[in-house]
Amino acid sequence: MEKTNYFVNFVNSKMDKLIDTKKARDFLKLLMESERIVMTCHVRPDGDAIGSTLGLWHLLRTLGKEATVVVPDKAPPSLSFLPGFKEIGVYTVHKEFCEKTIGESDLIICCDFNIPSRQDNLAPVVQNARCRKVLIDHHTEPSDFTDLVFSYPRMSSTCELVFRIIAAMGLYEHVDRDCATCLLTGIITDTRNFTVNVKYPDIYDILMRLLEKDVDKDRIIKEALNTRSLNSLKLEAYALSQKMEIFPDHRCALITLDKDELKEFSYEKGDTEGLVNKPLEVKGMVYSIFLREDPDCVKISGRSCDDFPVSEICKELYGGGGHLQAAGAEFYGPLEECRKILVDNMNRFDKYLK
Repeated sequence: MEKTNYFVNFVNSKMDKLIDTKKARDFLKLLMESERIVMTCHVRPDGDAIGSTLGLWHLLRTLGKEATVVVPDKAPPSLSFLPGFKEIGVYTVHKEFCEKTIGESDLIICCDFNIPSRQDNLAPVVQNARCRKVLIDHHTEPSDFTDLVFSYPRMSSTCELVFRIIAAMGLYEHVDRDCATCLLTGIITDTRNFTVNVKYPDIYDILMRLLEKDVDKDRIIKEALNTRSLNSLKLEAYALSQKMEIFPDHRCALITLDKDELKEFSYEKGDTEGLVNKPLEVKGMVYSIFLREDPDCVKISGRSCDDFPVSEICKELYGGGGHLQAAGAEFYGPLEECRKILVDNMNRFDKYLK
């Protein structure tokens, strides 16, 4: 009882300042009125996308709802330890099931993406559904495609936002160990274990509240951050030793990997997770860009420190975006052309260097 009272005080003193309480009440009303609810996220789902959707899935199941998670494509194996992972509907694998489930739903909760195109081929299925939709996201500039929007770009992760919304709705007592495990996984992976993107100090209070649900934090870190295949480790070693370029005048590091190099190391989805962060360990580096040649595009990832707006690079050069120090984009053209655009324009962003 003492812990519950403390949490209520925590919610009243801090959470309500960040979450629109009217929206929280409206969302709770939608949840109570709905029976068949779908949670969905962006293509190439990461820990935050899977953590937020599965976290809500567990919560809704405790409320007696018929809930389903539907994702555009497969999540990385590193997240397979999450409770409920095997119950996820993958559109590229279970197309008919996913379309039927979405078509029969009376509420869709869109997590961790700001525009429909981030869902790739699943986007038209979700957008054509006639049910009500809710957006829960922490990326900038969300488009208007849902009935209710929770958009908080300063949040560390969508999972942090989901937790705050759950608390604001008064449903914290319905958060069980499985729900808490999924939410903490998203927070840990998006903050690299609380080392980046932490804007609000009370996120550590959230950590404590999740740990009170008997979550195994050490296992999350081991499985989601520190466990990988041998090929993945070899690929990272190759990328750092052979493919990393340093541009000292711009305090930038660049890594490029083409499709043949990925094939040589038997690349699987998730094998390069976290690679873009590694060059920032080099003294003097302020931002890092990673270009990976995927089958349909060049995937661009950017990370930075010292409040350098790597999001501006992704936005201005490639039409992407994201957070100030963590952003990305996609380039539909040759890898070398993508690299040339970046190198030729680095000087444009020197003004942001401290």
